[in-house]
Amino acid sequence: MFKYYGFTIGFICWIVIITVLSLSSFEDIDTAGISIPHLDKLVHFFFYFIAAILGVLLIKEQTKGRLNLSGSIIFATLIVIIYGIVIEVIQDTFTQSRSGELYDVLANSLGAFFGAGFIFKLFSGKTQLKWKD
Repeated sequence: MFKYYGFTIGFICWIVIITVLSLSSFEDIDTAGISIPHLDKLVHFFFYFIAAILGVLLIKEQTKGRLNLSGSIIFATLIVIIYGIVIEVIQDTFTQSRSGELYDVLANSLGAFFGAGFIFKLFSGKTQLKWKD
């Protein structure tokens, strides 16, 4: 039963991970003086890159490819970007140790767009992968 919902389960788990990490405080973590400029933006990019890929694959899985590739990409990308904006608003409004940042929204959105582009290239190129089963 679960083999037919692998991407759905993966997407839900990934969103839960993003949510928990986005709303958790990391103030008490000792980084031992290690400082990588803009590492948090790369993490945001990566999280939403994967979220967009899993979102598109979830749609393919749930619709069995009946919704075309472009429509699936647009829908999943919009949902992931809106989710990223909502998380930033929640951070700014409901947490004391986190704050919403416009640059985080930008990193999230870029990650989602690049993830969408990756999926588009994967299914529309000369690969063996086909959108419809």
